[in-house]
Amino acid sequence: MPTPAIPEYHARTPEAIDALERAVREHHRVALMRRGTEYVVVAERLEARGVGGGTEVLHGRLPMTGEVLEFALGDLEWFAVLP
Repeated sequence: MPTPAIPEYHARTPEAIDALERAVREHHRVALMRRGTEYVVVAERLEARGVGGGTEVLHGRLPMTGEVLEFALGDLEWFAVLP
């Protein structure tokens, strides 16, 4: 039986934000592409910044170094929540 595909999100849809919120709650890994570089981070926090919460930022911890990076969702080319 084939393994189901992991959904990739290319836009900030309600389903995409729900997937990120679930990843934060359950500390799942998130693969993402920003400016041509792919990252895999453990989701730590999702934050709304700016006037009226116009900018959403994902805080993710690099598993190898423990460093926490910030990713503005508007800068992402795509992301996928890994099982």
